[in-house]
Amino acid sequence: MSTIVQYIIVRSDLRTALNWPIGAVIAQCCHAATAVINLNSDDEETVSYLKDMDNMHKVVLEAKDEGALVKLADKLKENNVKHKMWIEQPENIPTCIAIKPYVKDNVHKYVKHLKLLKE
Repeated sequence: MSTIVQYIIVRSDLRTALNWPIGAVIAQCCHAATAVINLNSDDEETVSYLKDMDNMHKVVLEAKDEGALVKLADKLKENNVKHKMWIEQPENIPTCIAIKPYVKDNVHKYVKHLKLLKE
């Protein structure tokens, strides 16, 4: 069986340049992941992903800044990859993208240039 994975891409500059606490950054990822699962709750891969809840596979990657995040969102949209860009309110700041669960081989090509998020 093919691995179903959910990619979450968060801006690394939230912690560095903008000095957000780690908890606030994690909350952004949680918001986006929850939203994209809800928006795609009837999707076959999402349903399959949630059925095996104890073995969910998520990969958290970093985009260097807002420009990189928006560029990725545009590429995902162009290729009909379902995702949710989380925009923190009331500041109206794009903070992260969660891609709905996909078979890894079908979506990895869009994020392979990104690095794993690190401290």
